[in-house]
Amino acid sequence: MAVPKRKMSRSNTRHRRAQWRATTPPLVPVVIGGVVHRVPQRLVKAYERGLISPDG
Repeated sequence: MAVPKRKMSRSNTRHRRAQWRATTPPLVPVVIGGVVHRVPQRLVKAYERGLISPDG
């Protein structure tokens, strides 16, 4: 495992961590029970099968 040879500055640490932030998933419209819901694209099949309810 890589080990740093010296202490990294607080500024550099925070700048590096900022690159890890995830982006929000793209939402796609899905018709469930005659009502259009916007759901994450990777969960569309689960919503269509009824494994996840769109009512939160």
